Amino acid sequence: MKLPIVLVLLVVFGLLRFVRASLLVWAGAWLAGIYVLLRFGFVAPIPSSVVSLYMGIVSIALLAYLSSSEERRDEVSGPLVRFMTEKRYTALLAATVVTIPALAAANVYVQTNVPLEPPLFSRTVHPASPSEITVHDKKIGLDATQNPFRHLETSNPEEFRTHVENGRKVYYRNCVFCHGDNLAGNGMFVHGLDPIPTNFADAGTIAMLQETFLFWRISKGGPGLPEEGGPWDTAMPAWEKFLKEDEIWDAILFLYDFTGRKPRAREEAAHK
Repeated sequence: MKLPIVLVLLVVFGLLRFVRASLLVWAGAWLAGIYVLLRFGFVAPIPSSVVSLYMGIVSIALLAYLSSSEERRDEVSGPLVRFMTEKRYTALLAATVVTIPALAAANVYVQTNVPLEPPLFSRTVHPASPSEITVHDKKIGLDATQNPFRHLETSNPEEFRTHVENGRKVYYRNCVFCHGDNLAGNGMFVHGLDPIPTNFADAGTIAMLQETFLFWRISKGGPGLPEEGGPWDTAMPAWEKFLKEDEIWDAILFLYDFTGRKPRAREEAAHK
């Protein structure tokens, strides 16, 4: 999270508490504060569809709270009724009635008139991975490393299935929202991403890659892409901050197992 944004919000809420703001002001502050936090408070950008979803949930929760008792309903409705009925607010009310739909129309106009422009430089879909990365303070050489659990597929199938099952849990707890139930890159948040998430079900994706490449991409996420892999407006985080090393390797096993693909052999990669 971005600490300056969080500190500003804490100061604002502290001032509202100091001046004993009304319940209506508190409701507006919570709505605005959560939007600012979701939109600007995270290092990895949150897709607009996700922000809209969360704001809908927050709005419903606030409405339920404000209407949960007659006292709260009166405290909120009183200022609104006075604003709409007292003559001293007529000019301000008229301005509000005009401004709100005007802003909505302007937003629609801006969204529908965004010019389509090519990226400033060409983007490599599968940029070359570095020879070595550091994950959880451990150096991992991608050129020589293998998935530490891949050998279990033949030497200990039962233990291998345990790792695949753990990878399935990791995927559906963390990755399904963007990559989808069937791994086809069609998750519920996909509409807020550009480019869309990788379609693992496509024969031209993970079957063409070594498992160490996927380990690099998953662990470092969008922030870890080299310049040749941009521009990326992606919400994919650096999963090393949330997952253990073994969980990432297990998730990779699951990707190949679910799609029925085999990882690209090192010998094959060396000769192409």
